[in-house]
Amino acid sequence: MSHKVTTHWKGNSQFESDNPSGKTLFIDTSEEHGGHNSGLRPKALMLSSLAGCSGLDVVSILDKMKVKISDFRIDTYGELTEEHPKYYHTVSVEYHFYGNHLDEKKIKKAVDLSVDKYCGVMEMFRKFANVKTSIHYHND
Repeated sequence: MSHKVTTHWKGNSQFESDNPSGKTLFIDTSEEHGGHNSGLRPKALMLSSLAGCSGLDVVSILDKMKVKISDFRIDTYGELTEEHPKYYHTVSVEYHFYGNHLDEKKIKKAVDLSVDKYCGVMEMFRKFANVKTSIHYHND
């Protein structure tokens, strides 16, 4: 299986990129780098892809396990190298779960399955970065 994404220059430093779903997004850079700050930054977008991939796994697994949560957030941090080309050498993924009487054992299993088995973006990140994960439970 392959995916095709078309990224079209829209002038200045802005690009519009599509997705196999048919949706589009804008990519731009900061004003200090010649952009208009009107779109998502490419490297940060990679962190969104990582969180989105794992998050989709986790909610699907929790649904199959019939685990109830009231909210779920993933905070992802990337540390860039000093030299060019700059890339993330260390990435931290923090999973935050909210709810009453959270089933911590099942939630941990769902996250572990995503991190270790299902999330392809996580596997790609492991090729170039030290990836650290943590789970935080917030009982209402």
